[in-house]
Amino acid sequence: MDLELKGKVAIVTGASQGIGKAAALRLAAEGARVVIAARGRELLDRVAQEIRAAGGSVAAVPADVSRAEDCARLVAEAVKAFGRLDILVNNAGTSATGAFESVTDELWQADFELKLFAAIRLARLALPHMNRQGGGRIVNITNIGAKQPRAKSMPTTVTRAAGLAFTKALSKEFAPQQILVNSICIGSVRAGQHEAKAAKAGVALEQYYANLAKDIPLGRVGRAEEVANAIAFLASGAASFITGSSINLDGGASAVL
Repeated sequence: MDLELKGKVAIVTGASQGIGKAAALRLAAEGARVVIAARGRELLDRVAQEIRAAGGSVAAVPADVSRAEDCARLVAEAVKAFGRLDILVNNAGTSATGAFESVTDELWQADFELKLFAAIRLARLALPHMNRQGGGRIVNITNIGAKQPRAKSMPTTVTRAAGLAFTKALSKEFAPQQILVNSICIGSVRAGQHEAKAAKAGVALEQYYANLAKDIPLGRVGRAEEVANAIAFLASGAASFITGSSINLDGGASAVL
């Protein structure tokens, strides 16, 4: 299937590893020109080299999207590199959770800056460029805890829930301009943060993933490439009548739609 992404320009945040890296590789493979962003230059440059080696077109922009000035620089450098902007994938974020009374104001603020305000600022900056192209796509990566929060899951579940509200409201406002805004709510997906948790717990990685999979109807954790497939679909012409929606990508784990 032709996803009609050839020649499009996409920004992907949190692109140095995991879901962001997989999304950048998939979009580039479909012919999009990708602008990848993350805080660490070394890993980001490796991803850029991998994309170029596969014949893709890429610009790597080291940036901390929790900072307003870095958001502005990222969008400016994307447009400078490729002359337009069609797709924004807001993927940057970590799983910050703890007992409510242990979460300080500073931790709350940092989580909102990274997960919500980064998406707000980047969307605000991207929208004028998408308008000039006659439309665009914004894909916000959240998680199933946004819909079904558990105990000791803050601040992440609160900031992710705000991200869903932002997705829905933005989709309503910019539908007339053919700018489609959707979210993917992920469950347990193989990622660096799980590797760190397994190492900290002194558990073999595959055993750690097997423990996570016990509550997943499909019997396994997800892969970053599977999230990337959904991102590419939502960014494509094949999803031209989908906006304001949230896709659960969780192997059936969530109890809610």
